[in-house]
Amino acid sequence: MASLVAYDDSDSEAETEPAGSFDATGQTKDTSGVARPPEKDFASGTLDVPKARVQPTKHGSCEDPGDHRLPLAQLGRSDRGSCPSQRLQWPGKEPQVTFPIKEPSRSSLWTSHVPASHIPLAAARFKQVKLSRNFPKSSFCAQSESETVGKNDSSFQKKKCEDCVVPYTPKRLRQLQALSTETGNSKEMEPQGPPAGRAPAPLYVGPRVSEFIQPYLNSHYKETTVPRKVLFHLRGHRGPVNTIQWCPVLSKSHMLLSTSMDKTFKVWNAVDSGHCLQTYSLHTEAVRAARWAPCGRRILSGGFDFALHLTDLETGTQLFSGRSDFRITTLKFHPKDHNIFLCGGFSSEMKAWDIRTGKVMRSYKATIQQTLDILFLREGSEFLSSTDASTRDSADRTIIAWDFRTSAKISNQIFHERFTCPSLALHPREPVFLAQTNGNYLALFSTVWPYRMSRRRRYEGHKVEGYSVGCECSPGGDLLVTGSADGRVLMYSFRTASRACTLQGHTQACVGTTYHPVLPSVLATCSWGGDMKIWH
Repeated sequence: MASLVAYDDSDSEAETEPAGSFDATGQTKDTSGVARPPEKDFASGTLDVPKARVQPTKHGSCEDPGDHRLPLAQLGRSDRGSCPSQRLQWPGKEPQVTFPIKEPSRSSLWTSHVPASHIPLAAARFKQVKLSRNFPKSSFCAQSESETVGKNDSSFQKKKCEDCVVPYTPKRLRQLQALSTETGNSKEMEPQGPPAGRAPAPLYVGPRVSEFIQPYLNSHYKETTVPRKVLFHLRGHRGPVNTIQWCPVLSKSHMLLSTSMDKTFKVWNAVDSGHCLQTYSLHTEAVRAARWAPCGRRILSGGFDFALHLTDLETGTQLFSGRSDFRITTLKFHPKDHNIFLCGGFSSEMKAWDIRTGKVMRSYKATIQQTLDILFLREGSEFLSSTDASTRDSADRTIIAWDFRTSAKISNQIFHERFTCPSLALHPREPVFLAQTNGNYLALFSTVWPYRMSRRRRYEGHKVEGYSVGCECSPGGDLLVTGSADGRVLMYSFRTASRACTLQGHTQACVGTTYHPVLPSVLATCSWGGDMKIWH
């Protein structure tokens, strides 16, 4: 460095205190002890040079010769040619002093979730240095700092608001999330099943008969009375409960099967204790349908993962596993041959499976998109299927009668009103069956060809509103029970079609109702909210 020439400017002012000095390597030394290149920080506005290299200036603007400090030239002179090509530049606005830190980069305030009152280490050092130097703060500096702080706060709040934006969630899902939170925080701990794909633990199904069921096994079923009180309130599912069914073996009918959209199905002791006996997590998607085998020791389940499983309760093993071509919504065992079952779902066809061979033995195809329910008639020689086919001008194919052996359609002109039927139920004594309709009423049909609908009896007063609301007859056939989309449970007299009772059952849609096969006036209901109630 041969010489340093300082260019004076009338607008520039010399600082009164030293800010840095050149060392042997050509870098400036700051009071904070951090080295930085001389061409990148000239906030102090002065340069210290050795005494041997001080050159007198023409303008005589240097301060005390003993200090050897020269003011910096300011950018913006009109005569640019008079300045050297590599001249020192004075910034247009007074910058803030920054001090780099030789530490690893820290995560931002947002990602690290540090409180807003926390001051980073770099800011603390900067604050200490400024206080130690006692620089007078001009109005321009104060204004720029306030603008910077306001801008940082506004950008932080904007980023926080953007990160807090939650996508729209339907009302049903919001209610399910709230319900799952309450279920997770509840003190009652239900036994959880193994992860999907693993065999569940064996469930001991002994010969012991419930003390409440024993007195009714050897006697004729008494007249069904209307239940009034809640015996048990069963909570354990983390999603809507789709179906419920009592065990068909009378001596083991204290067990209740429930399926849910939370990918599980459970077995409960719904008569003695109200506790969950076992949870089965065999499916990777929602379990839409499950049925007890007529022997009472096995459960057939199907779900939206296209999988079919037949589980032995006593050993916990899967006796049969199959994969369907469609999502499964309904399953029914053949009433005579228990090794055969029908499967329907989101497809234009239904399939009959043989458990012994593990293969499809017969298919039933129609011009539909979904099968809603299946009901066997005449000891299995015929069956009915309810579908989603409903046009504006006609309602053919809404209920179809099939011949089980030949796969031929017996009739598709059964229900002539423009409503779909989400569920079907057979009367235990009369040759009739019930169809739940989306017209908010129960329709009564004959089980004998041509399957005429009764015009005189119609059971009205509940709401369906698109839910798969189930219906059923009492074991004696005197009462009909159905759920409702508003959470109510309604019972009708079979003979007169008048309303016998209304129960305020659930806060959300009641989608399943079933009478106990032995105990009089014991009723089980389930809801879209994920809970079940046992009434007596």
